[in-house]
Amino acid sequence: MKKLTICVTAISTLGLSTLSHGESFDTAIGQIETSMNVTLATDYIWRGQSQTAGKGAIQGALDIGHESGLFVGTWASNVDDEAFGGASVEWNYYAGFAGELTEALNYDLTWIAYEYPGGDDVDTSYEIISTLGFHDLTLGAKYAYHPSSAIYGFVGYEFALPWETILGLHYGYTDSKDSLSEVESGESYQDWAVSVGKTVIGLDLALMYSDTSLKDGTCEEWYGKATYCDANVTFSASRSF
Repeated sequence: MKKLTICVTAISTLGLSTLSHGESFDTAIGQIETSMNVTLATDYIWRGQSQTAGKGAIQGALDIGHESGLFVGTWASNVDDEAFGGASVEWNYYAGFAGELTEALNYDLTWIAYEYPGGDDVDTSYEIISTLGFHDLTLGAKYAYHPSSAIYGFVGYEFALPWETILGLHYGYTDSKDSLSEVESGESYQDWAVSVGKTVIGLDLALMYSDTSLKDGTCEEWYGKATYCDANVTFSASRSF
């Protein structure tokens, strides 16, 4: 298996462009920028699937970027230990390169690892993520190459609403290259989300509705409970430093 933002929705936006509210300083090798963020969410949603059994999530990230476009970072969240072989934490670390082709067109390429410390029979997984942004439109693809192969394509679009509010739309398509489960012979499924976000007194607030086309039997086979893939409304509050 496996990752998503509103911070509960995706790593797809990782890159130098996401280093907001950070600190910049000059070094012998060029300008370095650092950024941290902390998120409290009512659930941790990944591709329309709860990773915390419908319970709250505490998440945090640290990013370091170089003026050349190179960046490294790490991200972590609590997860449901019953679904992840006893592991109660997901830990991601990543590196990549981001830049701009024009004022309106940007890109990034990221390598990322997903670990579940202490989890039995939960292998570390690896992905390569590429995204292309044009104004408020984002197109991206993720290629998982270990422990199994899968491709994830996604598109997102943001609309500016009155009162400095942002409406976000997300659609994703997963091709697992194999049968999803014993009860679902297909090799693909879809996820989608609609979100509304606004910054209030330094907090990035977001409300998101998400769902997936996965069948209950597949979800139960993956997580032990069919409810992990139910439609979900999630609220999150993030603070960047």
